[in-house]
Amino acid sequence: MSSGGETSQTLDRGLTVLALLAKHSDGLTAAELAGHLGAARAIVYRLLRTLEAHNLVTRLDTRYVLGFGLSELASRLRPRLQSVALPILRQLSQRTNSTALLSVADGDQALVLLTAEPPDSTMHLAMREGARHPLTVGADGVAILAGRPPGDSDTEDVRRARRQGYAVSVGALQEGAVGVAAPIRVSDWPTASLGIVQLGVSMPDPTVGDLVTSAAAEAAQRLTGTPGFDMSSSR
Repeated sequence: MSSGGETSQTLDRGLTVLALLAKHSDGLTAAELAGHLGAARAIVYRLLRTLEAHNLVTRLDTRYVLGFGLSELASRLRPRLQSVALPILRQLSQRTNSTALLSVADGDQALVLLTAEPPDSTMHLAMREGARHPLTVGADGVAILAGRPPGDSDTEDVRRARRQGYAVSVGALQEGAVGVAAPIRVSDWPTASLGIVQLGVSMPDPTVGDLVTSAAAEAAQRLTGTPGFDMSSSR
């Protein structure tokens, strides 16, 4: 669909391929992509070879999935993401008396990019900036996955987070720690989340979830200039 004016059909098809693969985490074959695009398979193969050359698409047997080149592109947004998120993190940390954190997807891992600790707390959990863990473990990574289109590989934690609007983890990364996080929705394929971690062995006050989702929506709004996306819109 064009927003007006001339467009490049080849570029439009290439971007459509990326969008289709984003919605199918288990990948699509060239024939399936051709069916979605309504284009000849030879055209689709040329698109895929070009996208592969830029590491935006990877082939697994006969299926194609998104490549790590997308993560490299997303990394260019990190400095801006940090400047936008820091004041939001500080406010969230103060309001929840917890350590607030910004995490980004780096391949199949969650990378803790930025943290803010509560200024008046006598005891709190600290998170090391630069720490990594699987996206499927911890509220921050699960929130990123939950903000993306549903897929066959989604865990129950991801499905639950998608239903309730935020992810919760108890003792997933550290015993005695509770995490709550929501995706920063600047597209249909989030690569970042914003959340908190605090001492505990059970779900914190439900208002914490509301504060976290509001903070993530505010970050999305500041990054895009538009209201943040609602996770429920991708259900």
